Amino acid sequence: MTNVCRPADEAPGDDAGAPAPLERYRTLQTGLDMLEQGLSIFDADLRLVAWNRAYVTLLGFPPEMAWLGAPFRSFIEYNARRGDYGPGDPQQQVAERIAAARLFTPHDIERVRPDGTVLRIRGQPVPGHGFVTLYSDVTERRRAEATIRRQNAELESRVAARTAELQRSEERMRLVMDSIPALVAYFDAQRVYRYLNRGYADWFGVDTSRPESVSARRFLGEAVYAIVRPHVRRAMAGEAQSFTYELATQDGQRRIVRTSFAPEIAEDGRVAGCFELTFDITEQRRAQALVARAQKLESLGHLTGGLAHDFNNILTVVIGNLDALAHARPRDEAVPEYVQPALDAARRGAELVRALLSFARRQPLQAASVHVGALVDTVARLVRHSLPETVRLSVDPGPTPLWTWIDATLLEQALINLVLNARDATGPLGRIALRARAARLDAAHATPLQMSPGDCVCIEVEDDGAGMDADTVARVFEPFFTTKPPGSGTGLGMAVVYGFIRQSGGAIDLRSAPGQGTTVTLWLPATEPPDDPSPSAGEARLPALQQGLALLVDDDAEVRRVIRRSLLELGYAVLEADGGAEALTLLRHTPGIALVLSDVVMPGAVDGVAVARAVRDARDGTAGPAMVLMSGSAPDDIARPAGVPLLTKPFTADQLARAIEEGRSPR
Repeated sequence: MTNVCRPADEAPGDDAGAPAPLERYRTLQTGLDMLEQGLSIFDADLRLVAWNRAYVTLLGFPPEMAWLGAPFRSFIEYNARRGDYGPGDPQQQVAERIAAARLFTPHDIERVRPDGTVLRIRGQPVPGHGFVTLYSDVTERRRAEATIRRQNAELESRVAARTAELQRSEERMRLVMDSIPALVAYFDAQRVYRYLNRGYADWFGVDTSRPESVSARRFLGEAVYAIVRPHVRRAMAGEAQSFTYELATQDGQRRIVRTSFAPEIAEDGRVAGCFELTFDITEQRRAQALVARAQKLESLGHLTGGLAHDFNNILTVVIGNLDALAHARPRDEAVPEYVQPALDAARRGAELVRALLSFARRQPLQAASVHVGALVDTVARLVRHSLPETVRLSVDPGPTPLWTWIDATLLEQALINLVLNARDATGPLGRIALRARAARLDAAHATPLQMSPGDCVCIEVEDDGAGMDADTVARVFEPFFTTKPPGSGTGLGMAVVYGFIRQSGGAIDLRSAPGQGTTVTLWLPATEPPDDPSPSAGEARLPALQQGLALLVDDDAEVRRVIRRSLLELGYAVLEADGGAEALTLLRHTPGIALVLSDVVMPGAVDGVAVARAVRDARDGTAGPAMVLMSGSAPDDIARPAGVPLLTKPFTADQLARAIEEGRSPR
């Protein structure tokens, strides 16, 4: 390698024995050539004044290019021609780099050569002399660094994937725990909660994301916590616990729950914490109570049925003889004084016996396919006049037609009884709901009701009254049990409803709590509608009895009650209206009416004569309902339609029967 500052001669130094300058330069050049780093020195005119072998080798220059005074431009142009600077205009690349070099500013850069070699180039100006540049091959170092970065990235990726998997596992575990129909928790040895599933948020409204801040004393209340605390102490002593108690949730619901504590024992034998599992067993206990109540009422039914049968025989003899005595001595003063009161009392006893037979499920039934929604609507119309104006009655017959096989008259009476009971429980500003809906009983719910699983019709009577305590609920269907004051009832109403529903293959259920009202639910087996029902599926309808359906129109409820009894005795099912306008509406929407019995003088724009004309127009010479008018004061010559008889109040059942026959439409 040619030295950059070779002298013309070798003048000896001042010191004897010192190496000649040329020898020193050769020694220096030899040392520089041994370096792995390349070195170049360009003077202020950008001409090469010093270099070593590594400079030529690392940058891939032909050896003949490096000579004393070689211009910097030659090296740059060589690199540009062979593409060391990448794509672009070589002349522009050369100009840019020479311009940068003339600035003589320090720099430290890396450049990747086309063969993949990575060079680190560090330049430092030498004031007044030019520029010194060092060239280092850092290819392996960068490869090692890239390998380390890649390995770190792979490691970080695996750690991130593992972390994500752990998070997903934790999320899945929390999802599983939150989906369990139970409360799951864990508290440590200091009795601090470390985990709470979503059930605690649903029941008590606590923040399960911060379990350490949750206090069982606060969300349970002092009374319940006093029950739980001794079991916690025993669990922290290493003894597993399981116990039952009652608590209240944030929405005020009372729940019967069973809680189990499972201590976590550490390796050293100490109790590290405790797992807590709480199940809601309210429905389970309720199902057990339903079964026990059904069994109790079944036994009472057998006993009551036997007693009723015997008493019926006794009363038959008593009533028969007293009635015979009264007819045999019509003028005897002792008859009204002694015989008639005894006869009346015996007949009231017979009514009680009939109610007992109903509870014992021994009454005769006249079952047929019944449109439940229509019957519910009818019951609502019948009871509205018996409710105070301030009591709100809401009715929902269901979105679809519902059918069941049952005695319609007895079902109507049962629902009326339930609504009137609700009226008595609610007070003057109460709310009562009467609704029907389709339901499906699974095995778990059907078993305590003593029914078969399957499709059912559910009829509910709900009130917002005072409610009943557990003891009252347990006895509400027992014969002669009543919460009403003495003289206000026999205590057979609910018993009769229970017996009738059970005899019809259904079940009756009652939910109530003090201050939370009462809901009575009738479950009846669903049936298919009849092949050719006379009304369409959405029209109101009552199954006809022997004589069909009668529409009774009178604005006096007491009068309707008396006449209704006579119509029932004549074999009619009775639909009531308290005025002419309501009667016309029922006539338009209720098919199959066989008789219209209407008062003449009624408030409103539509009187009895208008109702009679509407019936006559509807006949149009064809078969239609019989029409009879009645009045307590109207003269016989009122302008009523031809062929419509007029009854003067009061009248007997026989007189009513003859008037009905007279008022039948021509056949």
